[in-house]
Amino acid sequence: MAGLDELKRGATVKGILPDGFITVVDVSWIGSVAIELTYKDSKGKPANELIYRDRESDLEIVESGKPWSFDGDSDLFRLVSEAHRIRLAYLFDPLLAVHTSLVDPLPPIVIGGALIVPAGLLMRLNGGQTATLQAKETKRVEMVAMRAAVAAEQKLDNAFPGKLSAGA
Repeated sequence: MAGLDELKRGATVKGILPDGFITVVDVSWIGSVAIELTYKDSKGKPANELIYRDRESDLEIVESGKPWSFDGDSDLFRLVSEAHRIRLAYLFDPLLAVHTSLVDPLPPIVIGGALIVPAGLLMRLNGGQTATLQAKETKRVEMVAMRAAVAAEQKLDNAFPGKLSAGA
């Protein structure tokens, strides 16, 4: 609680405006029961208001400081900055979904009695795996399977309409 006589030029006061602080520009006394207060709101817009002693209980002089400080919650800052980093990561890493997904490499496939083990699975079992190699291996397995299917169909004298290719 602040009295009307405590309002001086440059003071920051809470309670004049319902949504924020004001900075006192000038105070003119009108008798002993009221003042004419000239102030600027938080956006810098000047205003003028008559304040009576019955509003003293609403007024509070606040300590004005810098508009920024370093005394915030560091854990919350770290969490928010990591969220922003993840939100913007796709701009710098076009394979972000592949790097962060939990997709396993293809399992071994039996084609025409032969066991085809994808190179990506072998590399993963041996301790190394990259998303690029996994994508290349998926394409290779699709091509091997397609060639085997085409060869089997040709043995049966089935005709194929045009050229075939694996994936897009």
